[in-house]
Amino acid sequence: MWPLYDENRPRRKPIVNYTLIAINVAVFIYFYFQGYTAFQKAIIQYGEIPIYILKGERLYTLITSMFMHGGWMHLIGNMVYLYIFGDNVEDAFGHLGYLAFYIIAGLGASLVHLLSLFLMPPDLLYYSLRVPAVGASGAISGVLGAYMILYPRARIRTLVVYYVITIISIPAYYYIGFWFLYQLLMGMLAIEIPSGVAFWAHVGGFVTGVLIVKLLGIRPPRRRKIIYYYHIPVEPYY
Repeated sequence: MWPLYDENRPRRKPIVNYTLIAINVAVFIYFYFQGYTAFQKAIIQYGEIPIYILKGERLYTLITSMFMHGGWMHLIGNMVYLYIFGDNVEDAFGHLGYLAFYIIAGLGASLVHLLSLFLMPPDLLYYSLRVPAVGASGAISGVLGAYMILYPRARIRTLVVYYVITIISIPAYYYIGFWFLYQLLMGMLAIEIPSGVAFWAHVGGFVTGVLIVKLLGIRPPRRRKIIYYYHIPVEPYY
């Protein structure tokens, strides 16, 4: 399943969400077109490498890693999700509140990712602690968690490819709930079988997003009621 758009227009322009998308795209293009070697060096320099974080070193990468991506499909996939779901979450939090929420969700994702590594066998742990983690998906998972709580019945137009290609409209809590269960299942499998995807970061970001909405009591903005007045001319009688 692949989301196309949601039937849930925001009340105000999502300035912060657009800015986050623009920064992610600009950062990727800047490093990507410097060549393969320079791109890989940037991933190592700005990606979150767990062994350094555990030593209290290169803590800036907890932030910079959110704006780095490993390839075009990685970038496009993340930005599509952020574009579809981020605007309504910004609508609920406000501009500055949404920015703070996004960063905190990303940090929550990083924390759970670090903790999940210690569930691995020792030989896999040694390797995993030295692999840089990059991508906005942890923070975006937080956005999905918030969206599911704030707009559970919002309809998501979804592309489904299964024998035939079709487009269906399903409630957000079905789509995002299925997405979360998939991340959780794949995360459990990844403990024994290494994966190039940080599934536990997705789980951590999602849970962080849900908790923030619940703890702060954030609610979706009320829709303005529009009242139409009609002036009906009446023919005079003589």
